[in-house]
Amino acid sequence: MRIAVVFGGEVAAGDAVLAAGDAVVPAGVAHERFFVAGNPLHGVGCACCAPRGPAAEALGRLFLARARGAVPWFSRVVVLADDRGVAAVRAALQGDAVTRARFMDAGNLSG
Repeated sequence: MRIAVVFGGEVAAGDAVLAAGDAVVPAGVAHERFFVAGNPLHGVGCACCAPRGPAAEALGRLFLARARGAVPWFSRVVVLADDRGVAAVRAALQGDAVTRARFMDAGNLSG
């Protein structure tokens, strides 16, 4: 079963957090950060320049930490990000095969 990814909202017990930039993360929560380039030459998730974008890499690190037991088990990731960060995570969920195999957009349960 893939791990649900939600965008914003409350962080509940058993959640992990994916934070863009300097977003505030609640204390004691498993989390990873990613940074969106200030002026990307191409769109978010552009495969010609960055086959795996920063959001996909951060989700990968979070998944591996969970699998290795380095963080508490979680079944949901809450994304704390601005519009550009959300776009980067959605691009990873749609365009990165490894991310798509491990995670799903909880707002798009068909995919």
